[in-house]
Amino acid sequence: IPGVKRFHFVSLSFAGYARIIFAFVAFYFMPTSHIIASFFYLLSGFLDAFDGYAARALDQGTRFGAMLDMLTDRCATMCLLVNLAMLYPESALWFQLSMSLDVASHWLHLHSTVVKGGESHKTIDLSGNPILRVYYSSRTVLFIMCAGNELFYCMLYLLCFGEGPEILPGQAGLYRLVLWVSAPIAITKSLISLVHLICASCNMAALDVAERAKRK
Repeated sequence: IPGVKRFHFVSLSFAGYARIIFAFVAFYFMPTSHIIASFFYLLSGFLDAFDGYAARALDQGTRFGAMLDMLTDRCATMCLLVNLAMLYPESALWFQLSMSLDVASHWLHLHSTVVKGGESHKTIDLSGNPILRVYYSSRTVLFIMCAGNELFYCMLYLLCFGEGPEILPGQAGLYRLVLWVSAPIAITKSLISLVHLICASCNMAALDVAERAKRK
């Protein structure tokens, strides 16, 4: 039904653009109000999961939407890491490396995918790397990896201002407990990003070799 499809499309567009607005709100409040900043940052991330799921369920995914989704994710994480580098100056190098790995791996992976004819960075050859195959073919794994990574960095940010509600008396509050749980996931996701970078580099090199062979 045209009217229903139009309503669904507008709803998805609103969710996609709303998460960008919420991310900007989070960035604005990061220096002054950690609770408001964290709320809108995590809300933006939740809308990312909802937007993607709804687009697939309603068969309304677009290349622009996939690109906007990835750019919003990368920019949001990068801006949070910039704040963490200022809050934890002794660990600034690690945050800089994390930003560089995240942006470089996704950009090169997306570029190699598009050159090979894929519709988005989540379209991969299922005969390729087994780690990326599981990462992108299992929505549950993808959600856990992304959510755990964002929670880890968000909890690092919140711990600069306190432990949060007390969970383990005298030992840890909510923020630290969530940090402990999400840390292995964040480390795993960084390793997957490294695999991204290596595989995408190999793909681009293979494409260059194939093009040169074709010209000859």
